[in-house]
Amino acid sequence: MPVTVLLFASYADAFGAPSLTLDLPVGATVDDVLADLRERPGSDRLPASPLVAVNQRYARRSSPVSSGDEVAIIPPVAGG
Repeated sequence: MPVTVLLFASYADAFGAPSLTLDLPVGATVDDVLADLRERPGSDRLPASPLVAVNQRYARRSSPVSSGDEVAIIPPVAGG
């Protein structure tokens, strides 16, 4: 099932694109998305537990993903 991964700032730079489309098995979770990303060049920029949102809602690693979902990998931000 296709899932779109949105990448921002340094993550987009690391993976060479602002988004990726992953083909995951039915029943996949956020953890499966992260595992797929960790197999790709540039994954060394991801922290052990990045902040993730599914369809614009923060999600846990155990959260399910469905066909057509958007999974955002959110980089750390600082303000001032």
